[in-house]
Amino acid sequence: MTAKEYLSQAYRLDSRIKSKIDQVSVLNALATKCTSNITGMPKAPRQGRSTTADTVVKIIDLREEINRDIDRLVDLKGELVRTIKAVDDIDCQLLLEGKYLCYKSWEQIAVEMGLRVRRVYDIHSTALEKVEKILAAQ
Repeated sequence: MTAKEYLSQAYRLDSRIKSKIDQVSVLNALATKCTSNITGMPKAPRQGRSTTADTVVKIIDLREEINRDIDRLVDLKGELVRTIKAVDDIDCQLLLEGKYLCYKSWEQIAVEMGLRVRRVYDIHSTALEKVEKILAAQ
């Protein structure tokens, strides 16, 4: 795994968590939606579980998955923080924290650091080389 892949794990996991939260919202909307067709014809009783009960079970399962993913994200971010703090250059640390822990754009990082975007790219390359060495030593 490259340094960039290693550092990007938190962003990918955070994106998956957000996606699951969106899924829970959709399922909640489905579970609370009540519609019925009124006709004069009697219907046979439904066999098996209701779709509302199935949806509630899915919501509970998804919330448990989200909680496990959040626990993993917290642990992963702690590991990333330790790796970033092991980098011996403060500019590299600031850039890595902004990009891989706070998910900021290159432009935001450049403004905050008072640099041109091209210089931020150069610092990023240097920072990734430093992280590669740290990972290789572990």
